[in-house]
Amino acid sequence: MTATVHNPLIEVENLRVHFYGGAQPVCAVDGISFAIGAGETVALVGESGCGKSVTALALTRLVPQPAGRIVGGQVRLAGRDVLALSAAELRGLRGRDIAYIFQEPGSALNPVFTVGYQIGEAIRWHRSGSDVRAETLQMMRRVGLPEPEQQLRRYPHELSGGQQQRAMIAMALVCRPRLLVADEPTTALDVTIQAQILDLLQSLQQELGMAVLLITHNLGLVAETAHRVCLMYAGRIVESGIAEQVLAVPRHPYTRALLAAVPHLAQGAGRLRAIAGQVPNPAGLPPGCKFHPRCPLCRPRCRVAEPDWEEPPDHQGVRCFYWRSA
Repeated sequence: MTATVHNPLIEVENLRVHFYGGAQPVCAVDGISFAIGAGETVALVGESGCGKSVTALALTRLVPQPAGRIVGGQVRLAGRDVLALSAAELRGLRGRDIAYIFQEPGSALNPVFTVGYQIGEAIRWHRSGSDVRAETLQMMRRVGLPEPEQQLRRYPHELSGGQQQRAMIAMALVCRPRLLVADEPTTALDVTIQAQILDLLQSLQQELGMAVLLITHNLGLVAETAHRVCLMYAGRIVESGIAEQVLAVPRHPYTRALLAAVPHLAQGAGRLRAIAGQVPNPAGLPPGCKFHPRCPLCRPRCRVAEPDWEEPPDHQGVRCFYWRSA
């Protein structure tokens, strides 16, 4: 379904995640596939509710239970089947091989433990015998936390938003993971702090040689940091390819609509362009192409049949019957 990645670090094939609790299961992730190579950044982009964060959680089987369940597909990390691991093996993988920067660090950090304790927890779990305090302070310095000896003893509410985000990054990177999942890493931060966080992540990625799965709805962030991009809608990937290529010549109507909605300074004041309609409820998805109620290219066929994945020779894949006609 996606372009071949040589020596992939992680491979996701036909991943499907359902949530139970109502009359019918809700399909949050519907058969998505992608791969990430070592040292590569892949962005997963889409509107809120499209399944991006659920996909990220499924990589280490962190989907909330008992409501959530991975019902199909494969996740392989360096050839190792993550979905077949025991609970003990998963605890060894989380934080060491795959680490997360979660949305809204003020909510993700535990308010009853100091920042130093939370950063050092991964060291205590994965590298027994290490000097936890020394390694924690070293990582705090590397992520640019000021006065780390004092910050070590502080609680999350005593830090600014930018400092909380740096603490989250320190927690994620202290064990040098092979894959970093960054879920909206700059949400709710001002523009200056956003730039600092992005520069920090890129610098540490180059230094550590890790792969990054960047989850975002910010196409400017994608253009600046990602090697490849996957556009996600209603639980499915609808377009993917080299980020520069996809952003320059988008093929799927959804990708075009997202790019058209980005404000440009040169346009001056005026009404922003929005995508018509609403994101569909996963519990009541429309028949046929899931984007058809909002699509300017919609034709009768789109309302009854779901398009297959097409991947032309340039590896810019798309899921649309009429992408060539626009």
